[in-house]
Formats: sequence, C-alpha cells, structure tokens
Amino acid sequence: MDLRTWINVARAALKREDGQTMAEYGLVLALIALAVVGALTALGLAISGKFNAVITQLGGVVP
Repeated sequence: MDLRTWINVARAALKREDGQTMAEYGLVLALIALAVVGALTALGLAISGKFNAVITQLGGVVP
C-alpha cells in the first residue's frame, strides 16, 4: 500500500458517522472523572497549604 491509499483509508474512516458506542461514552466519562478527582486533589492540597501558612503566621495555635 502506498501513502495515497493510506490517506484514502483514513479519510473514509473519518467520514463514517456510526455514532459512539457505550464503551466510548464510558471511556470519556472515566477520563472526565479522573480529571475532576485530580483537580479537586490539587485544590485540596493548595487550600491545606494556605491554612498551614495562616496557622504558622498565627504562632502555631490550633484550637
């Protein structure tokens, strides 16, 4: 197969409009869930760091 044949095969595959399967939707949902968990974890660590900085500035007194 030459390059032109591969390009034509790729174009034909991209033009298909079969619709997404449940597996693809599940994969997208899993990726979104991982991104949300990662973002919330990073946000939680940042907030915790800010609270620790405030506690340090107050002299380390924790009620």
